[in-house]
Amino acid sequence: MKRIETERLYLKRAKFEDAHFIYELLNSDSWLKYIGDKKITTEKKAKDYIQKTLLEEYDKYRFGLLTVSLKDETSIGLCGFLKRDYLEDADIGFAFLPEFEGMGYAYEAANAMMQYGQSELGLKRVLAICMETNQRSLQLLSKLGFKKIDTIKPNEASEELLLLST
Repeated sequence: MKRIETERLYLKRAKFEDAHFIYELLNSDSWLKYIGDKKITTEKKAKDYIQKTLLEEYDKYRFGLLTVSLKDETSIGLCGFLKRDYLEDADIGFAFLPEFEGMGYAYEAANAMMQYGQSELGLKRVLAICMETNQRSLQLLSKLGFKKIDTIKPNEASEELLLLST
């Protein structure tokens, strides 16, 4: 997968050197509140997450979550497509460190991913799942053209999520 460039950002495959950033992001308040605790308690576990969740997804599906960095190479978030067992199409996901929220970076990255998904991956439809209480993400998804189509409960232990589609 090639690096994607926008006006202010680079989106690229994760590397093991990103472990400290992944550790920080996955333990941020908004990640824990809206995505869930992935039990990434050390940088070693962050490297395992990079291998099993990020790199293996790229190899299997030709897409995955990409690290989002400023042009000075400061890592600020993740954005990309996921293939979940319980959804028939790829869904878009994004998360940013708290200090980089509210600056338009998530929209810039997600919009670039949507364009890449259509032009390079040939995705006809993209889904998104989101907690109803996550108003910032719902606003961003709406700005990208997503509309609510249903609700979904991925498993017995999870809460009901909104299912959106392009």
